[in-house]
Amino acid sequence: MYDLLIVGAGIYGALLARAFSRYSGKCLVLEKENDVGNGSSGANSAILHSGYDPVPGTNKAFYNAASIGMYPRILGDLEVPYRRIGSLTVSFEADVSPLSELLERAGKNGVEARIVGRDELRKMEPSVSKEATGALFAPGAMIVDPFLLVSRAMENAIDNGVDLKLGEEVSSLEKSGDAYRAVTDSGGVYEARSVIVCAGPYTEKLIAPLGYPAYGSYVRKGCYYVLDHFGRLVDHVVFPLPGKKGKGILVTPTTSGNYLLGPTSEPHGGFGDVSTSREELSMVLEGARKLIPDLPIGETIRVYAGNRASSQGGDFIVGGGEGFWYLGGIDSPGLASAPALSYSLIDEKIAPFIKLKKNESYNPKVRHYIRPMQLGEEERERLYKEKPEYAEIVCSCEKISRGEMEDALGRSLPCLSLKALKKRTRAGFGRCQGGFCQPLSIGIIAGKLGIDEGEVPYDKAGSRISLKEIRGE
Repeated sequence: MYDLLIVGAGIYGALLARAFSRYSGKCLVLEKENDVGNGSSGANSAILHSGYDPVPGTNKAFYNAASIGMYPRILGDLEVPYRRIGSLTVSFEADVSPLSELLERAGKNGVEARIVGRDELRKMEPSVSKEATGALFAPGAMIVDPFLLVSRAMENAIDNGVDLKLGEEVSSLEKSGDAYRAVTDSGGVYEARSVIVCAGPYTEKLIAPLGYPAYGSYVRKGCYYVLDHFGRLVDHVVFPLPGKKGKGILVTPTTSGNYLLGPTSEPHGGFGDVSTSREELSMVLEGARKLIPDLPIGETIRVYAGNRASSQGGDFIVGGGEGFWYLGGIDSPGLASAPALSYSLIDEKIAPFIKLKKNESYNPKVRHYIRPMQLGEEERERLYKEKPEYAEIVCSCEKISRGEMEDALGRSLPCLSLKALKKRTRAGFGRCQGGFCQPLSIGIIAGKLGIDEGEVPYDKAGSRISLKEIRGE
């Protein structure tokens, strides 16, 4: 019997678990994928929005603005890379009223912002279109590594006593006396005094048998381009004026030195559809070139698509009561809003309901990660002598060492696939996209996990990368 069961291990599942671990109760997280953060949390724009855009008075507006102030401490404790670079929402209108409306909305949401004219905009972003007439500058916007944010939040929760089970897809939830019972596709049965469901588009289906009303969940797909490290393109997150489909196609730096272009925002039927098409990618280029005409599109190293679950009402759904709660419609600015929503749900709803006591041994800091390329020359040379595995570069594009990879594989958070290791270390994220380092990475994973190289999955259990053929035996 657990005190809390969390269904879903994206950014909300991870931060809910971390928030709960400050108390001395038993918590279990169930995740259907073979790793944490494999859905919307791992395929987004990697932006912590300042909070100027949501409609004042909505859950989005409240939790976005509240979370931005919480993030620096959380990211520092978890050693997650981030940069506060600010955002520019660019207008091509001669009339400044659209920007004035956004500025007024920012004021109501308690977000710092100001309007910059054509000349100041060009100084801030020399590559921006000459047709741009001005922009709303919101200095509070940040960029972050979303992969490490999820994995390290979950790792810290596990270090503080939370249990995690991967590959456990919840097929049903039911009331069982004073508790709740979850049954998984693999035959697992788990009971808990309280439950939080944060399973993206699957949430509505899971809560329906318990009598909770439908909120009109649907899925939107967004396609992106990833550009290589090549020097300066933009220094801020550059948006167009928001439209009916959201914030629009943007151009932004990443914490790793790459650039992202995207996303589209097209409703579609299946959450599992992360395909890209010529038509969708053409839409991305058209939107991005309107902002930054001279895009070095030849520097593209990858395209990808992600999904987000939206609600018909357009706002985050925080529903339930007593010991059962659920989160729905968590689209943009979902990543930016996660801390305030997660911690308030635990502190104001779950902890009083279960009457939890504080965890006196709680440690908010993740065990230190060594990053040789971030050290000074003398410090790096000392590290190489003491721990030569950190001098052995496996991924030449991103300069990732064997030591970093073995460290990630030896943590409390399971790292069971090539994709999981890629997200933890960036090995395979560079220009060659794993073309050179992938065989070495597979060998390191197999050695650390004690399995045959042919058994190492790319992502899901069974998604093998290499197969051994046996002939005549």
